[in-house]
Amino acid sequence: MKLIYLGHSVFMIEEGDFKAIIDPFLNGNPSSPLKPADITELTHIFVTHGHGDHIGDSVELAKNNNALVITNAEISGYLSEKGVKTHAMHIGGRYKFDFGTVKLTPALHGSAIPTENGPRDGGNPCGFIIEVNGKKIYHAGDTGLTMDMILLEVEDVDVALIPIGGNYTMDITDALRAVEFVKPKLTIPMHYGTFPVITADPQEFKRRNKLTDTVILNPGQVYEF
Repeated sequence: MKLIYLGHSVFMIEEGDFKAIIDPFLNGNPSSPLKPADITELTHIFVTHGHGDHIGDSVELAKNNNALVITNAEISGYLSEKGVKTHAMHIGGRYKFDFGTVKLTPALHGSAIPTENGPRDGGNPCGFIIEVNGKKIYHAGDTGLTMDMILLEVEDVDVALIPIGGNYTMDITDALRAVEFVKPKLTIPMHYGTFPVITADPQEFKRRNKLTDTVILNPGQVYEF
């Protein structure tokens, strides 16, 4: 399986015919080396919540690639009105797709969708556990530390994508506690450095993380496992 980091909380996943992107904030993302037009043969899009730096370019990417968007019911309804194919889920739900299995996990955050007519209800924010060919990725989404993460230990996560930037999400100290709760085999920090208010040092996170291996990806870099 191939993970490609595109800055902020954006990751692409490639495994066989499965090519997905999580929280596709490309236009306006100063860290992303790619724009929507650069991405082809996309099959799936995952959206953790409705904020502009996460729902991002979902509509353009979905229409250009005929991709299926997997997200909560409220965001699914909004995107469906835009002519996008969606699959609606809710927190705690698990569903088997043709590529593997997806579970929505709790996240503590907001989810208002920015529109021309003002904010629209984006439902509950979430994270994802995505399993493909027996390998599990946990994308925590934008979240504070929550005791619910303890329940994810039984999922036997291979790679956890964890926010460390603080202010809007967990900071490094809380992210380390999240790793203690989830117990993934490997951790990749995300959601830091995009804007001054979420400045954080991933090397500090790596030094302090004594529980798992840590891989720090620069935008555009690939991790395979």
